[in-house]
Amino acid sequence: MEHGHSEEEIKSRIATAPKASLLKDFVYGGIDGTVTTFAVVAGVQGAGLQTNVILILGIANVLADGFSMAVGNYSGNKAESDDTARIRAIEKRHIKEVPDGEKAEVREILASKGLSGVALEQAVEEITKDEDSWINIMLTDEYGRSTVEASPWKTALATFVAFLVCGIVPLLPFLIGLNDPFFSSAVAAGAVFFGIGMMKSFWSLAAWWRSGLETLLIGALAATIAFQAGKWVEQFL
Repeated sequence: MEHGHSEEEIKSRIATAPKASLLKDFVYGGIDGTVTTFAVVAGVQGAGLQTNVILILGIANVLADGFSMAVGNYSGNKAESDDTARIRAIEKRHIKEVPDGEKAEVREILASKGLSGVALEQAVEEITKDEDSWINIMLTDEYGRSTVEASPWKTALATFVAFLVCGIVPLLPFLIGLNDPFFSSAVAAGAVFFGIGMMKSFWSLAAWWRSGLETLLIGALAATIAFQAGKWVEQFL
């Protein structure tokens, strides 16, 4: 079993405040870092340009695009967090000004979950005794918002670190001067794609190999497009 079900274990687990996951941010940054950096490598290689161009553009991409993604992720999560705070303030004001109407909303929410009669009325009274519990049920069931939010700073940092770590991998064969660096870069990028996909499978029902192959195919498609685009531009110019 994934966790125990003794009385003590249940109490301890429920009493511990849930923490927001940064998994999405790590996966998002890791995949995008590998895709965009190897796309630069493939595009420059397809255009037949020199290795130093790959390194200049690749390193610039890792730093600039990684920072840009982190800032974008921060801004998006901050906007959502601010909106949740706005909704929470609205519900708090409504509870003060129209408590009967807000109780009616809680009653409707609980009724939709199957409660009725005396049990329904008792549940409404118990929940509305505590303002935080009252507001939380409105957030989740009326607005579809989670009461557990990750810090925008943490999500931005997770995205940036994952982007840097994974994005630098396709450049390593060029940095250390391997023979046939493009082939080594492609293999390294493919390994990162597959590894990220495999990691995702630990938090899903998909088989590890299926998740790995899915992510690998996505990355391979992006790299193929970039490589062909580089060749076409080189021929055109």
